[in-house]
Amino acid sequence: MRYRVVYKKRFTRDGGEGDAPASLLDLPDGVVAEAEFVERFEPDNMHGEEDMEDDDDFLSLGSEVWEYDIIAGHEHEFKDAVLNSRMAMEMDRVEEVEDIPAIEGQ
Repeated sequence: MRYRVVYKKRFTRDGGEGDAPASLLDLPDGVVAEAEFVERFEPDNMHGEEDMEDDDDFLSLGSEVWEYDIIAGHEHEFKDAVLNSRMAMEMDRVEEVEDIPAIEGQ
């Protein structure tokens, strides 16, 4: 089963990464078959510049999206770990879509 998790992501004043939210999952071996980074969203207060504005320091949160393939029978352990990380904003099951074969002649 595949899950997509959106984490809160902290950034430093100069726009650097302040933490690694996915590393806060406390999982035993044999729960996650594969973890894949999807995308990162920087805070809006970066204003297209390298540094945050002085009055925007409190707005240093962005987000980071990861997808996980969970080994069958371990979904409950994974969900508990995500909730206990206190960094997840959203968790959704991702439907597995088979590749659609190309139409002949195209």
